Amino acid sequence: MQHAIGTAVLSLVQGDITKQRAEALVTAANTQLRGGGGVDGAIHRAAGVELLQACRQVGGCPTGAAVLTPAFNLQAQGVNYIIHAVGPIWQGGRAGEAELLQSAYRQALQLADSAGCKSIAFPAISTGVYGYPLELAAEVAITTVVSYLEQMRPSIQQVLLVQFDSQSHVVFTKTLSTYQRR
Repeated sequence: MQHAIGTAVLSLVQGDITKQRAEALVTAANTQLRGGGGVDGAIHRAAGVELLQACRQVGGCPTGAAVLTPAFNLQAQGVNYIIHAVGPIWQGGRAGEAELLQSAYRQALQLADSAGCKSIAFPAISTGVYGYPLELAAEVAITTVVSYLEQMRPSIQQVLLVQFDSQSHVVFTKTLSTYQRR
């Protein structure tokens, strides 16, 4: 499913984020940038050990923020950067989670834009072990990306929201369909 926003396109894709063709891949990082399970572990494995070494040099990243590193082994498929976005751990929705998640998406977009990227691929940040409800996370992701593309006139021409499984893809598709009807 796609949604045109000015000269940019927002696309929903079901699949493995490490296989996407985008200049920047976003990983759902932890604050220590140490790799881990889920999408972060997959991106670290695909990029190689140099990614962990680069993350150690950065040191860390607070919740709601993002940092940029080279893509190392993923450069062979056209990925120039890994953007490590730290989403919030779900605490019931009363601890500023929506604002922190929005900030993580926005900062990732800003980093990609500043680096001159024309394309960026996001996972569903915070929806794995961090427990953010999928429907709420989809709403934040889509509204933040659309708002950024409408307001900032970025160099970014394509944003991929990549869902690993079919359940997540259905939720994101329904959310984007609802958004398009507004």
